Formats: sequence, structure tokens, C-alpha cells
Amino acid sequence: MKLHFEADLDYQQAAIASVVDLFRGQEICRTEFTVTAQAGVPLLEATGVAENVMGIGNRLQLLDDQIRANLHGVQLRNGLAASSSLASGDFTVEMETGTGKTYVYLRTIFELNRQYGFTKFVIVVPSVAIKEGVYKTLEITQDHFRSLYAGVPFEFFLYDSSKLGQVRNFASSPNIQVMVMTVGAINKKEVNNLYKDSEKINGEKPIDLIRSTLPILIVDEPQSVDGGLEGRGKEALSAIGAAVHAALLGDARGEAPHAVPPGRGRRVRA
Repeated sequence: MKLHFEADLDYQQAAIASVVDLFRGQEICRTEFTVTAQAGVPLLEATGVAENVMGIGNRLQLLDDQIRANLHGVQLRNGLAASSSLASGDFTVEMETGTGKTYVYLRTIFELNRQYGFTKFVIVVPSVAIKEGVYKTLEITQDHFRSLYAGVPFEFFLYDSSKLGQVRNFASSPNIQVMVMTVGAINKKEVNNLYKDSEKINGEKPIDLIRSTLPILIVDEPQSVDGGLEGRGKEALSAIGAAVHAALLGDARGEAPHAVPPGRGRRVRA
């Protein structure tokens, strides 16, 4: 049986627009960097040097003043007071529990790619169970999204410290890349392979490859991510070096979706 997904629900479109419109004025562009040659690749006959590849990442051109002006527009149309300053690149979208938050942030990825060319995204969740659920949703919605976005190529995977070649591909691929990981995979730097040099990626640290892409970080249920966005979870997420953090919360009172800076949102629950 093939599942059908409704693509035009007004409240979901409003939530997607609340994030996408934060980048109004951004041009389609990317940043480039060097990814060292993969272990086991033969030396080039002509030079005797292993071939490096080009890494591809997001590039945010907008100044803080432009993002703040965009934020004001989003806040005003959702009936929220305009923020006086832009303290960080962290934003929160609140939606009522059960209204399709996962679908909304996955579709937001494709809209950000379509309008601005962003390709690197990391989804951080509080538990293994939610991680598996997000991956399953990606599996069952991939045909739906391809039909909506003209077959745009994209790849998604669960971060696994034993499969670091996936991180190298995340850094070097020109296509949409979606990495799903738990906050536990980022914490505990002293024992975490994410922060260690790896022969599997030619001596580089996986975290450095991820940082170089300047990913857009999507946090699912951030209030449950190891102390929330103001605790250890926030410290762990900052290690990724994302260009923008977008957090998805369940709104306890069922208000309309909107984008607000962390700490300014309404009371939330898991």
C-alpha cells in the first residue's frame, strides 16, 4: 500500500514559510573547501600525489540586519512582537503536537534548496527511537518529495561512527544531504569518534568535515535534547558549527505556527 501525503495544508505551508522567509534576499551560492584524498585511492600517475576532492557547503550571504528584518516580517504576520535584536542564528518554530512537524521540517529542507540552493542539513534528535522514526519518515516520503520537487537528487542517512565514509560523502556531494543523528552522538568529546582523527577519512576528524559544510541544523523537540537549547544540548549543537539552527517544538496551546528566537516562544511540552 502506498501512502498519500497532503501537500497543501495551510498551517503546514505557514510553518514552512516561517523558516524559508528568514532567508529572503539570499542568493543561490555555495562555499567550497578541500576534502583530502580518501584512504586507498591510487596515486595519480602524472603527479604521484593522491587526488583530493572538492567539498561543497552552504554559504549564508545575508547580514544580521537583513535576517532581523526578515524575522520581523515573519513575527508580525504571526501576531508576535518584533525582536529588538538578533542574539544568535537560532530560531524556533512552534506547532501543535500531532500536526506533522517532521513532514514540515523535511519539506522545509527542499524549499530551502529550491529557493536558496542550500544542500547540507543535519537533523538532531533526543533519542535513538526518534532517530529511527525520522529515518522511516524520510524513506516513506522520498517519492512524495521527488514528485513535488522535479526529482531533485537527495540522500539521507543515520550517522554511524563505524561508517565515516558517509560523512565524507556528505561533505563532498553537490546534492541535498540529510544527516540524522542523536545529541548523544555529539556529546562526550573525550570518547566520541566524531572528534577523533580517522584513517577512514584520511586522518581528518568527522566533526571538521561537517563543520566545513556550514550545515543548517534542525533540532527536533529541543526541550528534550539534553537540557534543551540553553543546557548541555546547546553546547553540543554548537560544536557542529551550523550556519543556522531551526528548532521544532510542540506547542501546548495549539497556536498557529510561527518563528521566534529561543526563549521568546510560548510554553511548550514534549
